[in-house]
Amino acid sequence: MKLCHVLTAGLLLASVTANAAITVKDDVGNTITLAQPAKRIISLAPHVTEDLFAIGAGKLIVGAVNYSDYPPEANQIERIGGYNGFDLERIRALKPDLIIGWATGNPERQLDQIKALGFPVFLTFSKKMADVPTVLERMGEMTALQAGAGKAAKQYRDQLALLEKTYAGRKPVRVFYQIWDRPLMTINNTQIISDVMRICGGVNVFGTQSDLTPKVDVEAVLAANPDVIMTSGEPGMKTDWLAPWKKWKNLKATQNNQFYILPKDSVNRMGPRLVQGGKAMCEALEQARK
Repeated sequence: MKLCHVLTAGLLLASVTANAAITVKDDVGNTITLAQPAKRIISLAPHVTEDLFAIGAGKLIVGAVNYSDYPPEANQIERIGGYNGFDLERIRALKPDLIIGWATGNPERQLDQIKALGFPVFLTFSKKMADVPTVLERMGEMTALQAGAGKAAKQYRDQLALLEKTYAGRKPVRVFYQIWDRPLMTINNTQIISDVMRICGGVNVFGTQSDLTPKVDVEAVLAANPDVIMTSGEPGMKTDWLAPWKKWKNLKATQNNQFYILPKDSVNRMGPRLVQGGKAMCEALEQARK
């Protein structure tokens, strides 16, 4: 009888554990509770799509936004809109049990509309390179894929530690990072690209600006007089965004020919490939020191 009671108790405990609610906090402090691991996920940002594939949850994505193009399999996922708007009816029809968005990349009005549909919404907002693996781990909790998430998080942390060790104590290099040309736009120190820059020994010349992605003018860049001017883009891109700066002969970047185009999406997506982009940026700034 005692053995029977123990077995019964064990089965009941296993049942309770299997059905226990999953509770996590997102990057803006919201508590997300799921009755069971997510099986139908909608991704509202390209980096979210990459994160989910990295932990082994790519097969769970039923909808994604435009430009969710990595890994290549992501191109097969149904699109539910992009920055300019989401197809709310399509989102409803896909019956997601979890929606993962981007706190600063998805317009607040659109996020409010999605929340009004009643679906759980987890928001990401990594400010530092070290924040990325914590997102992977929480995604692992929400999908019951902790093993895959733990592996991806460890690999990322190991690569980041190597990057920090390699470039610690390097001579500072003043950088203007251009994210758009018309209007001319850059980043402040809160944006994650600035943290990549910091690890590489770079100093963002517009880091103290209050806006996350401030608009600046040519005169402000000339006055800042950066050592290096950077952007990211496709290999062999037809229009070189940085070419117009080369006419300003008094710029330090022009005098030393320090213009760099980093691989597309390598430092602006808050996902697992960020350490690869960081390596590319660090190598560029190391070249600028020579």
